[in-house]
Amino acid sequence: MGYRLGVDVGGTFTDLLLFDQGSGAFWRHKTPSTPHDSSEGILTGVNRICADAGITPAEVEIFLHGTTVATNAVLEGKGARVGLVTTQGYRQIMQIARSFVPGGLAGWIVWPKPEPLAKLEDTVEIKGRMDAQGREVRAIDDADIRAALEKLKAQGIEALTVSLINAYLNGAHEKLVGELAAEIMPDVPISLSHEVLPEMQEYERTLTTVANAAVRPIVGRYVRNLRDKLRGAGMAGKLSLLRSDGGLMTSEKSEEHPVSLLMSGPAGGVTGAIWVGKNAGIRNILTLDVGGTSTDVALIENLEARRVRTTEVGHLSVRASALDVKTVGAGGGSIAYVPELTGALRVGPQSAGAVPGPVAYGKGGTQPTVTDANVVLGYLPESLLGGTFKLDREGAKAAVQTIADQLGIDLYAAARGIIDIVNENMFGALRMISVQQGYDPRDFALMGFGGAGPLHLNAVARLMGSWPAISPVSPGVLCALGDATTRMRTESARSFSQLASRTSLEELRAILDDMAAQTRAELEAEGIAAADVVLSFEIDVRYSGQAFEVPMEVTLDDLTAYGIGWLTGRFDDEHRRLFTFNMDSEHEIVNLRAVAMGKPPELPAAPLPEGNGDPAAAKLRDHELWMDGAMRHAVIYDRARLRAGDRIPGPAIVVEMDSTTLIEGGCTALVDRVGNILITPQAPSAESH
Repeated sequence: MGYRLGVDVGGTFTDLLLFDQGSGAFWRHKTPSTPHDSSEGILTGVNRICADAGITPAEVEIFLHGTTVATNAVLEGKGARVGLVTTQGYRQIMQIARSFVPGGLAGWIVWPKPEPLAKLEDTVEIKGRMDAQGREVRAIDDADIRAALEKLKAQGIEALTVSLINAYLNGAHEKLVGELAAEIMPDVPISLSHEVLPEMQEYERTLTTVANAAVRPIVGRYVRNLRDKLRGAGMAGKLSLLRSDGGLMTSEKSEEHPVSLLMSGPAGGVTGAIWVGKNAGIRNILTLDVGGTSTDVALIENLEARRVRTTEVGHLSVRASALDVKTVGAGGGSIAYVPELTGALRVGPQSAGAVPGPVAYGKGGTQPTVTDANVVLGYLPESLLGGTFKLDREGAKAAVQTIADQLGIDLYAAARGIIDIVNENMFGALRMISVQQGYDPRDFALMGFGGAGPLHLNAVARLMGSWPAISPVSPGVLCALGDATTRMRTESARSFSQLASRTSLEELRAILDDMAAQTRAELEAEGIAAADVVLSFEIDVRYSGQAFEVPMEVTLDDLTAYGIGWLTGRFDDEHRRLFTFNMDSEHEIVNLRAVAMGKPPELPAAPLPEGNGDPAAAKLRDHELWMDGAMRHAVIYDRARLRAGDRIPGPAIVVEMDSTTLIEGGCTALVDRVGNILITPQAPSAESH
């Protein structure tokens, strides 16, 4: 059945996971990333992992890739110089923006307004106008358009956006501008707003299209370069990239629509968690993806991740579907410090990063970090996997001692204080994704992954009351696993903007049928068999007069059977869950979306050999760690030697190639049939009553 290869490029390491689609066997590999050209690190990893599996790159049928190229271009301000063509009278649309300033009242004074992605001097107006019903009220003028485009060409723009008023209803004028632009500047990529985001709200549509244009040249060069190198290595399989919403898009489509890749990196971990949950029989999951600098969290309900209609990267917020992922500056490299003003311990968001990194890494770091605190406490053994990787525990102790001295407390109490604070930061992010959105975290399991996730998993699960706490197989490369186990996805959108009381079911159904045919055709053109295409629909509803809407997922069968009243009733229920109240206003149907997805891959998890419940065969050595105010006896286990059914009493540590799992005292870990470690609190003994 061939092989699927998932590749996730991080700031420090490139993670690869190769799946045998027939047997479920997999191989994993981590190789140093090459920031100057990510494709070099990818190619090194591809050759190595294929050699480990005893295959050639030609045997890889599907190459699936999560990337932060678009994200980094936005965060680092390295997007292309964008020219913007807009309707006469709307030249300042990017500068006026929305009157929203983050933070409190002082934000108006201290907040530095971000520089628009399309500068005012690179924005031109043209004649011509569509009205609010999409009818032409003023024709466009070819000579006027040519003069505007020649001006932008002379200014040296690298990408072009065309966003005209009401183009979401009728894109005819934008198409004509695009045709002339292709003639005048044939080497400049062109983004038309009615193709990128055919929805109402002029600023959001323009901003999203400008963002798409800004990253198109960078993403295009990267994708073409990667595709050429993979083809040169003999890989003839399909190359797909992970979208922000957790689906896949072909590499060719990603060159045209890179705004859909802005949250590609974090999406891989969420889709990987869904695959793990499916194989473990756990349907409701909170994810805890802890890296060196930050922690990403998400909520999965009934094996479906929550999605949002906006993608946020730094100050940029664009209208593009994305998995609902919250990020907090808390990771293994987060720096601990004591401000003179307050004298209270703080952790992060500043990070030591990969270079110089934590003191324990011995790469020149001097400031105490979360990783150093874990080493001091014994949670991260200084000798991992038979001594192949050594950590500098004495250096970590000296660094954390500086915190202890400033606070006037014991070394171990200071180290545990650092861990407690970073755990609380993670707890806060998880509350944002659960409690603040109307979910009880006690109804969810907590899954920790990334390099540091399983170290903090047990403690954060206690704070959340979320059990079991799951350490999946290969938690350090779960994002690559997510890339390898997701499916193709595309969507089309259309603004509707009509009161529900004035909408007929037949009218709504006709539009949704037309959109379904469009999205189905897109997937079939990408090689997906018609029988494998699955359709779903979203309808954005709001109370008339509201400035925001709530997306409601529906099926055509339910909509036909129960009618529009059923839809608005569901909206009332969801609005009450999210905001605790309903309004007496009329309901308004705002936007419609049709989503087409390919068939999910049937990739089984390889079962572990059955054990007898005793993990003794996996024991590496006895160990001591500081927990609950004192040094405690613990045992270190090698995860590769654990068997299904093994039970590990805490405190204990399980080590593997890409991560370390901490099991706290008062908890027990069970190894399930496919190798996941499920941590739960021990039942209180009779003597304790």
